[in-house]
Formats: sequence, C-alpha cells, structure tokens
Amino acid sequence: MFGVTVRDHMMVAHSFRGDVFGPAQRLHGATFVVDATFRGESLDDSGILVDIGRAADELRAVLAELSYRNLDDEPAFAGTNTTSEVLARHVADRLAGTDPCRRTRRGSPGDRDRGHPPRVPRGVGDFRAGAVTAATTVHVVVPEGIDDPRRPSGGNTYDRRLCQALESAGWAVHVSEVAGAWPWAGEKGRDALEGALRAVPDRSLVLVDGLVVSALPEAVVPACRRLRVVVLMHMPVGVQAGREGSLMAECAVLRAASSVVTPSTWCRTWLLASYGLDPARVHVAHPGVDAAAPATGTEDGGALLCVGAVTPGKGHDLLLAALARLADLPWRCACVGALSVAPDFVARQRRTARECGLDDRFLLTGPRTGRELAAAYAEADVLVLASRAETYGMVVTEALARGLPVIAADVGGVPEALGTTADGTRPGLLLPPGDVTALADALRLWLTDPDLRRALRVAARWRRPGLEGWSETADRVGRVLLEVAS
Repeated sequence: MFGVTVRDHMMVAHSFRGDVFGPAQRLHGATFVVDATFRGESLDDSGILVDIGRAADELRAVLAELSYRNLDDEPAFAGTNTTSEVLARHVADRLAGTDPCRRTRRGSPGDRDRGHPPRVPRGVGDFRAGAVTAATTVHVVVPEGIDDPRRPSGGNTYDRRLCQALESAGWAVHVSEVAGAWPWAGEKGRDALEGALRAVPDRSLVLVDGLVVSALPEAVVPACRRLRVVVLMHMPVGVQAGREGSLMAECAVLRAASSVVTPSTWCRTWLLASYGLDPARVHVAHPGVDAAAPATGTEDGGALLCVGAVTPGKGHDLLLAALARLADLPWRCACVGALSVAPDFVARQRRTARECGLDDRFLLTGPRTGRELAAAYAEADVLVLASRAETYGMVVTEALARGLPVIAADVGGVPEALGTTADGTRPGLLLPPGDVTALADALRLWLTDPDLRRALRVAARWRRPGLEGWSETADRVGRVLLEVAS
C-alpha cells in the first residue's frame, strides 16, 4: 500500500450546541489543518501514485468552499455541530466525489490528460482523508508593559492587537511579558527571557517580539532547537544602531528562528540584504488599522499633529527647526507621545521651543491612548512625521483612516504605509529624510495653498477604503504559524 499526504487549512467561524462544549457554544473562530492522504496498492507506469500538485489543488478547492464562512449559516451543516470529526467527514466526502483521473482538458470522462497526467489510482475509493485537527495554540513573548498607557508605541500596539485578532480567529494565545530595558536588557533581561522560553513545552509554537531577542542570541538560539520560534521583527536593531556587534547578534537570532514576520516589504528587503536570510522564511504582515470617522479639519489647515514617542529617532528636533522658520504663519503643532523614553532630548526640545518663542505653539502633550488619541486625530488637519527611521509607520495609516493627509520623511516603510489611491495619487507629501529646509518648504506650501490642501484631503479620503484591518494581519501571521507547525 502506498500513500501521499497533502496539507492545507481553512479558517472558519462556528458555534456549538450542548453544555459539553462549554464556552465554545458562543460563536468563535477556528483554524483547521487538514491532512488528506491518497492511498493505492499500485503505482502508474512512471512509478508515481498521485500527482502531488493535483492532489493539493483538489484539497485547496474543497477547503475554499468553507474558508472564511460562518458554518452556522451553511445549509450542509444545518442542525449539526461542526466538530473536527464532522468537518473531517465532510472534507473526505467532498474529496471522494472528485476524480482527477477522469479530468481532461476537453472534459471527456475516459481519456487521460496528456498535457498533465493526473497520476491518481483509478479507484477513487482508495482515497482516505485524514482527521481535521486544530493547530490553535501559540505562546507569545513580548516586552513588559505592552498595555502601559504611559509608553504607547507602534510595536506594543501591534503585539496587543495581533494577539486579540488571533484569539478572535480561534487561536489560544498565551502571553508572557518579560521585564527589561529592551533591547539592551543585560543579564536580568536575559534571565527573564530564558525563564519565559523554558516554561514553554517542547515543540510549541512561539511568537516572540524581536525587541526582546535581537541582542540575546545566547538565550534564543538554544531555545530554537526545541521550540518552533517565529520572530516578529518590528524594528531591526541594525536599522537603529548600526553597530557590528548588534548586527551579528540579531543575525544569529534570525537565522536560528523557524520564520520571521516583518511589518513591511521594505523591512523584509532590509533583513534579506543585511543578514542573508532564506527568503522563504521571511514574511510580511502589515499592521492593521481600525475604521474611524473622517476628521473635519480647519479652514486654514493650521492644526498640525505629530504622533510618536519624543525621541531623536522620531525627528522632533527636525520638526521644531522647520516650524521655527514658519513663525510668521498661523499654526499649532501637537506632539503626542511618551516623554519618558529620552528625557534629556525632551528637555532640549522644550528649551529650544521656549528660546524660539514657540512654547505655546509647539506642544509636547505626553502620551495619549484610546479616546484621547482619537480626539487628537479628529482635531487635526495633517499628520507630520519627520522620523529618521521607520519600518512602516502605523501612525500614517491611523491618520489616513480619518482622511488626514500626511507630510513625512521618505524613510523605510513610510511610502508603503502611505500608499496611493486607485489612480496613483499619493495622499500626502514625501520629503528627503533629515532635510529641515524641505520640511519647512512643504509645511509652508500646505499652510498657504488651499488648492493643495483640498487635493490632498480628497486623496486621503479615497485612500481610506484600501486600508486593511487587524483580522487581515492575524490571517497573514496565522498562515506563517501554520506553516511552521506543519
């Protein structure tokens, strides 16, 4: 007896009836991995039991009929609890009803397709479907404080929202927060990370924030030998530091991991070029964004908004220098973000703003989350981002979700986040990074040209429908996890 097994998966929503199912009686999402085994007692003239590509296609087609569906609404399952066993039987029956051996290019029932021989045993009854199993458990290791409202960040938001979206899709998510001043957490951080990884059972799926592993290969590489580790690389250390030791440590971690997930195509390209990783193991899962009501804006466009921790990397000093050249124009810039990450830098910006007479117009508000952050976007006319480095720029899509144009430095994944409308129009302005003159000129143009403001606002409104939510992010990450699990 010979057998060939192919694997695929489907993502569904369903509920169960009966107290035996406990909380699963509520509508929930689930990811089912299906192993379909084609069996036969003999091989064809070429020594092949089944064309594996044709078998995979058949399985994919059957699963596509149910994937992303609410099974409670499917007539085929009316009055039935869609347990793993029931779904296994359904998939097996559907596959048994297909016979690639009799499919030809012309559709005649008896002739073989000479252009692509199916190579399937003639007796379809020889087919047997494997059981459907749910690969729905993932252990997530993140920096301590991802819910701390005093230090919101794109990475923390991504981690938190991804975990929530994975749970909504049916994954059992076990989160471990590790303490430390990441990525340079020292011996204390290493011990905390090693403890978190040691607590995870062998062969488990582990999704770990790159911030806590990039500088600690001595803790991570051994763990990768017994765990299936996927690194979520928000911002490579090499992009920020550029130090040889940092690059070597991060490279060792990423090469040991089973797969790597990045927030942008730009970041993926950077990792491949810098570390020589296998392209098949490096994936992109753009951050999601929530739908929001369009901001109304002001007539003169003078409500400027900058969102991000006040640090050298976010370029607040560049923004302040540019705005100092526009003191003759009416504007007010709210800089929303944590003030505790680089306190000396914050003190310098406050001092400079005071010396320029702008301390009542260049406002360092501190961090805002939830409704307060939403209100800051709603009151703004345009988002300004003078970052020196960004792998994506989640604040860009958060602004676009509200129809706000963006004036930003052309760095990293920012152009990817900004995107274009269907006709190729950018909903904002991209400027050379670090160029104070270019930034000042762009802001002056925005403040003095009502036609430009109107055109960019229209483009931002048209860009909104193309933005994706966190469910799409979770779907992409979930596919990576399933691939690693297989």
